[in-house]
Amino acid sequence: MARGPRESGMATAELALVVPVVLLVLAMCLTGLGLAVDQVRCADAARVAARAASRGEPEQEVRRLAGAGAPEGSRVTLRTGRQEVTVTVTAPPRLGLPGMPRAQAGATAPREPVLAP
Repeated sequence: MARGPRESGMATAELALVVPVVLLVLAMCLTGLGLAVDQVRCADAARVAARAASRGEPEQEVRRLAGAGAPEGSRVTLRTGRQEVTVTVTAPPRLGLPGMPRAQAGATAPREPVLAP
């Protein structure tokens, strides 16, 4: 079959439209996967820090433990009550763009009784 003059560049034009769309979808998938990993890291960091705070560890040590497991640049919030402690870890957005979702997790643990020496 002979091609007409109008069909000679159709494959190139279609490829030029499809490749950027495929790359955009791939970038979105990778960003979503990174956000899921950050969410798990925030949850683990908050859990470890809450456990340490419930044992009566100093606030600086609690923040160090949370920062060690959290994504780089995360914010750690520590709230202590009479009977429980709550640690919240918030990661920065993956792409650094405003409006992007952030990973955030919190953990609460009851205060452990302190035994007198």
